[in-house]
Amino acid sequence: MYTMTKSILSSVFIAALIGCSSAFAPSSSSVIRETSLSMSPRFDKTSQKWFTDDPEEMAGSSYGPIGSLYRAGPKPFFTRIFNPDTYDQAVLKYMAQDGCDRKEAQGNMDAFLENPQDWGFQKVSEQNGAYKKDYANANMEPKQVILTTVWGVGVIYFLGSLIYNGIQDQILVGSFHRTMELLGME
Repeated sequence: MYTMTKSILSSVFIAALIGCSSAFAPSSSSVIRETSLSMSPRFDKTSQKWFTDDPEEMAGSSYGPIGSLYRAGPKPFFTRIFNPDTYDQAVLKYMAQDGCDRKEAQGNMDAFLENPQDWGFQKVSEQNGAYKKDYANANMEPKQVILTTVWGVGVIYFLGSLIYNGIQDQILVGSFHRTMELLGME
């Protein structure tokens, strides 16, 4: 009886010891997460820039400046045209911090550049359980793309016509002289 109790107790002790030691081993989910993060963008301290080795995450692999124009308007479009390196660094940093793909990071960056307050409010709402807005595909339904294109062409035509006629007919010069006459300065 003593030997049987001793062997049962030693078996329980060994099982408990094995169970406790596995608590300090990495779980399989953390191993998977670590390998997926190894491909995410990393920060190079010497150059002070974010970089990636994955061709699917490099600049130009998702959508171009016209995609930013359709998704979020002119602010992110002009940022991408006149400040492409800053934009790309912000996208890579967002990818690394949020663990998302390039298209999602670009959509979020475009939304942030268009309206930082609304974007921040949406992110806080998402953390509190609200729906997650899909900035990567915002305004990209075919009907919306057609409406945006027609509207944009109309606005560009109107502004171009106004500027051209103003220069050709010197409407702006005449208006300036008339204003000066009304003020009694001419």
